[in-house]
Amino acid sequence: MPISPRRVYSQLRKLDRADITTSAVTRELAQDILANPEISLARRQAIADRLHQANNQLGMQSTAEEDSY
Repeated sequence: MPISPRRVYSQLRKLDRADITTSAVTRELAQDILANPEISLARRQAIADRLHQANNQLGMQSTAEEDSY
């Protein structure tokens, strides 16, 4: 059973508190939703925005000054 876009959107907000596996699964689900043309453009855009924010946050947390991301 596929997970709802609304639930993925909600889970993306909690990625900073999720374990690595849950975070990876949530990101993968978000990518699947973004690739699905049956989901409204507005919903996909909202998920893309939240995924982008989560990815930026991850980059800020996991890289040091001398690292590239």
